[in-house]
Amino acid sequence: MLIWRKKRSLRDGKKRELAKLEAELVYVDVQKAKQEWERAMRQFEDALGEDEIDYAIYVLEAAERKYQIHLKRAKRLIEVNEAVTDKEASM
Repeated sequence: MLIWRKKRSLRDGKKRELAKLEAELVYVDVQKAKQEWERAMRQFEDALGEDEIDYAIYVLEAAERKYQIHLKRAKRLIEVNEAVTDKEASM
């Protein structure tokens, strides 16, 4: 019985470590996407010619979409972690 509990606690510990690592990676991705979006905004504000403006709009839309995707991923991760925490608390 003790061996089973030990294995279970090791497995749970590994899961927590993986979840923490994933959360850190998601946070870094969100921060990078935000920086890209801010850079795209500055590029749009500094654009002069018609071609530059068109390109800046294209880059800005792509950066906005990327930022939205990463934020959505972070929110999903938070929901999953809360569900797991609630499940563990009820055990």
